[in-house]
Amino acid sequence: MVSARRWLPNWITAEFGTLVTLLAAASALFAFAQIAEEVLDGESHGFDEKLLLAFRNPSDLADPIGPAWLEIAMRDITSLGSTTVLALVTLAAVLYLVMDGKKASAALVAVAVCGGAVLSFLLKSGFDRPRPDLVAHLVEVHTLSFPSGHAMGSAFTYLTLGALLARTQARRRIKIYVLTVAVLLTLMVGVSRVYLGVHWPTDVLAGWCAGSAWALICWTAALWLQRRGGIEPTPPEETTSDKITRGRITPPV
Repeated sequence: MVSARRWLPNWITAEFGTLVTLLAAASALFAFAQIAEEVLDGESHGFDEKLLLAFRNPSDLADPIGPAWLEIAMRDITSLGSTTVLALVTLAAVLYLVMDGKKASAALVAVAVCGGAVLSFLLKSGFDRPRPDLVAHLVEVHTLSFPSGHAMGSAFTYLTLGALLARTQARRRIKIYVLTVAVLLTLMVGVSRVYLGVHWPTDVLAGWCAGSAWALICWTAALWLQRRGGIEPTPPEETTSDKITRGRITPPV
């Protein structure tokens, strides 16, 4: 069967992809607005308390559920969303792209991550929500609570890098793998913040929504620039003949 990409005009598939991305960004922003409204009205308190307590030993709220190694693992995972780690990952990616001659893509990553960091700071300052005091904090925290900076930062960093890396791959399963890893990293960082008692669950949900929306908006800009030659084009999907040529499948007899 011939793929739609083979016979539809390029502008149709490109415009459709942009529309889907914008709709996803709008949905994420709408979800963020709904969560923020419930937080400001105090309607999320019961949900937040119930879920936060579900991660603690009922007889000792300073003791998280699970074996000791799980707490250690959660401390390690949560560091993947820290400012230091995200900055190092971004710097490494930007330098690699520059060395590979993809300066426009490097600029896109830098703008997406730096812009997301500024947006996270502004949102935290605007909502001014204190950290949970219901359970003991298992890691040091010094900033405000809503939205979760770790959840939001990991979303706009890993999702942006994942989408960019997926663009460089012609094989669909590699694209899916890369994007799946980016999503899983984002989810694990967010869950670790609730497990460690330093964020209300709605902080994390809002962080995921805001970070994903920002990543999608940046990706929409990338698609627009790509169509105008401002960003390096995406390699075409492999056809059956491509796979035969590269020895990945055996030609039919």
